Amino acid sequence: MPAMLVLGIESSCDETGVALYASGDGQLLAHALHSQVAMHQAYGGVVPELASRDHIRRAVPLLRQVLAESGRALADVDAVAYTQGPGLAGALLVGAAFAEALATSLGVPTLPVHHLEGHLLSPLLSKTPPRFPFVALLVSGGHTQLMRVTGVGHYELLGETLDDAAGEAFDKTAKLLGLGYPGGPALAQLAEQGRPDAFKLPRPMLNSGDLDFSFSGLKTAVLVQVRALTQDGATLDDRQRADIARAFQDAIVEVLVKKALRAVKESRLQQLVVAGGVGANRELRRQLDMRAARQKISVFYPELEFCTDNGAMIALAGALRLQAGASASPAKAAGAFAVRPRWPLADLTP
Repeated sequence: MPAMLVLGIESSCDETGVALYASGDGQLLAHALHSQVAMHQAYGGVVPELASRDHIRRAVPLLRQVLAESGRALADVDAVAYTQGPGLAGALLVGAAFAEALATSLGVPTLPVHHLEGHLLSPLLSKTPPRFPFVALLVSGGHTQLMRVTGVGHYELLGETLDDAAGEAFDKTAKLLGLGYPGGPALAQLAEQGRPDAFKLPRPMLNSGDLDFSFSGLKTAVLVQVRALTQDGATLDDRQRADIARAFQDAIVEVLVKKALRAVKESRLQQLVVAGGVGANRELRRQLDMRAARQKISVFYPELEFCTDNGAMIALAGALRLQAGASASPAKAAGAFAVRPRWPLADLTP
């Protein structure tokens, strides 16, 4: 297939991402990202309607920035890839409408992309990318899954969370500790000041015999501990907060590391890919690197800038699908396209 210039657009939640990827030489030419964190902080979480409106404001300026940085013109674009799901319906619709309208004006096809496929393939943007096949640990605010990946579009679900995702558990626990939004990164930073073994928290499903996860009970265990420490009107001091944060993070990391390495062993592979927002957690990376080295397993992560939602991973996923033989769709008329707020990755076809 001839080289193609693929424009990627991401708008699944609270980050607007635009990127330009050249499929011929596998080069990310430019990417730009706007995070809505500051806007949502006042509400303690993402407000869907505000998120959708902000995507509308950011799409065109980010596109202009990417074109300027890449030195390419809009007329050079050969296809437009965009996140079709999963995510917030309104936010997805903004990105889809923008992509389809842009593709129509240019007379180029579109490539609806699965958001999690973008995360899963994002380590391929690194200077030392993994090769197929590999096991992927997807850990984010909404998803915690283990997948066996044999190629683009060839994903076998090995295990997933039965309740809260790891990132969701981080955010909810951070709220219990009185930390701001976004809670996950704040909790991870606080945990670095905590003492190991100051508090004992459970390791849910650590020895369940399967590759599934459960983090809701761990969050509840933190709630019980906080209530015990704050009875009779007492408040948590800084040391207690740090120690609980450390205990919580240690519990989640231990479960993720053991299950992920077990998945690699059972799959008889030697490569593990870690992707998603929680994949940026330093303690998770440290423990995985240390324990994987003992088992001679290679671990691959996306660059830190690509751990959160971004347009680069969407452009990449679209380009790789084209290279794998997928057909791009003609741009659709207004109202003829749809988004998929709920879309299991295991349902994705090559």
